[in-house]
Amino acid sequence: MRHLLTPLDLSVDELEKLMDDAAKIKADPEKYAHVCDGKIIATLFYEPSTRTRLSFEAAMLRLGGKTMGFATADSSSAAKGESVADTIRIISCFADIAAMRHPKEGSTTVAASHALIPVINAGDGGHQHPTQTLTDLMTIRSLKGTFNGMTIGLCGDLKFGRTVHSLIRALLRYKDVRFILISPDELKLPDYMIDEIKKTGAEYEEITKLEDAMPRLDILYMTRVQRERFFNEEDYVRLKDFYILDMPKMELAKDDMIVLHPLPRVNEIAVEVDSDPRARYFEQVQYGMYIRMALICMLLEIEI
Repeated sequence: MRHLLTPLDLSVDELEKLMDDAAKIKADPEKYAHVCDGKIIATLFYEPSTRTRLSFEAAMLRLGGKTMGFATADSSSAAKGESVADTIRIISCFADIAAMRHPKEGSTTVAASHALIPVINAGDGGHQHPTQTLTDLMTIRSLKGTFNGMTIGLCGDLKFGRTVHSLIRALLRYKDVRFILISPDELKLPDYMIDEIKKTGAEYEEITKLEDAMPRLDILYMTRVQRERFFNEEDYVRLKDFYILDMPKMELAKDDMIVLHPLPRVNEIAVEVDSDPRARYFEQVQYGMYIRMALICMLLEIEI
């Protein structure tokens, strides 16, 4: 039995196979419409989510399985004080696989250590978000054909952004990937993540102005400033609109640059950008469903 707690739980070869499987499903979804007949996924979301929770549920339903779970901690026995360990023991009696999101870092690791079924980390605090990373990687590979030699700009909340941390770790396993880290000083990438970049010898640069990076980017990965990670409202209000991607900034970029975003967005991408063919963040959501379909099959040992 395997779990997925970080993107590094998969080797590069396994990751490539997973993306290949997801591409097969995308190309012929009807062929895989019943491979999970009789299987149940439990979505255990202690923190609000739209895309991730519904993506997991849609993935299982499209594979022929069923779903169960809760969308907030208040609607579970966590509101009565039940521990994560006890909850996953109970869920293991009902479901075949679980996807769990929790505001506390490491909670999914605790769950996995007590589970009798595979556990997928659907986001734990500001720590990891591996299936968003799988989504990002599949989107990049599908649209760019490779990871090697890419220059990727990561913009916004790099301090608390678990999607950013997971994506950097995953991309560090490929050749000649260059990072341009775009953030205000208060939201810079943590030192431990900078250390990880340095260990691999990958090129990186920290800057404040998005405009300075735009002409050099193959990929721009925008993130929102996360209100839920701030300790006081004043800091959030001061930083929430620090970056806004609009058409004047897009005019500085290469014709084949792509814009990604883990969503939800607030104000950091102007609506006018949606019509630009380089804006691929809604397409990115669809790739997320297919990669989760492939992941469910992998962890349930269903061959694609």
